[in-house]
Amino acid sequence: MSRPLALGAIFLAAAVASIFIALIAGPFPIPARVVVDNVLFPIPGVVHDIIWNLRAPRALAAFACGGLLALAGALLQALLRNALADPYILGVSGGAALGALLALVTGAGAALMNLGALAGAACAISIVFGLSFRSGEWDIYRLLLTGVVLAAGLSALVSLVLVTAPHVQVKGMLFWLMGDLSYAGSPIAALTVLVTGTTLAAGAARGLDLLSLGDTKARSLGLPVKPLQITVFALAAVATVAAVMLAGSVGFVGLMVPHAVRLLGVTAYRWLLPLSVLLGGAFLTLADTVARTLVAPQQLPVGVLTAIIGVPLMLWLLGRRRLSS
Repeated sequence: MSRPLALGAIFLAAAVASIFIALIAGPFPIPARVVVDNVLFPIPGVVHDIIWNLRAPRALAAFACGGLLALAGALLQALLRNALADPYILGVSGGAALGALLALVTGAGAALMNLGALAGAACAISIVFGLSFRSGEWDIYRLLLTGVVLAAGLSALVSLVLVTAPHVQVKGMLFWLMGDLSYAGSPIAALTVLVTGTTLAAGAARGLDLLSLGDTKARSLGLPVKPLQITVFALAAVATVAAVMLAGSVGFVGLMVPHAVRLLGVTAYRWLLPLSVLLGGAFLTLADTVARTLVAPQQLPVGVLTAIIGVPLMLWLLGRRRLSS
């Protein structure tokens, strides 16, 4: 069995295991056998309600969010040919955060908060795209610079909102900014975006491989570079918006996961993209399970756990690659 296929089997098993662990773990632990029985043969009752109404939606939301961030990170790293690119480098997260926090300040509910996040993200995307694609020309370097500058400005505005917001709202805002799945709604929309985005991205995998050689080389090989770049940008932006609306600003996943897959020896995008989705989903699901059980009944921001768990893991992978090279 080839390395990508072996990793695919391992990551798929890890994804299933992460969701299963999420169904078991909690302030009210449920034995594994009982979980299996309720999944295969749902029986109405307290355990059924805990599994299907509380833990399963949150576990699937965590998996969808992690997969979306990993997909967006892999696409942006290919688009920008920059190893430091992550889903938030284009200001999408900052725009969504500003919109969501402004909605919270006005006392809006969850639905209006998501609408505010969507509006803020859409404005950020429009600004970045509008300044990067002018007179029919697409400039990747202008795209990156615009995104970085816009993200810095939006970060300042978010800080201003936090400083001026009522104290009773600040804690909730900080949780949202650090990533929080406590109030994640139905994961169906995010899972739909994840499956659709992964399918479309996988269809463009050969083009992404050619794009990594440089624009000039890719054009000489017959690749329509500009349409592909716009498509990749759109897919990454939509994936980022869907993830941010679901769980707030969960950091590190989109940066670390594609790198981790590459460090394991996978570089072809037809394998890199789906493997990143599986690993990102499993990683965030496990991190969220730890976040809600470590100091239960208090819950921790999942974004803190992704950094605490992910940084040592990434350093270990980097050290292992250096020793083996």
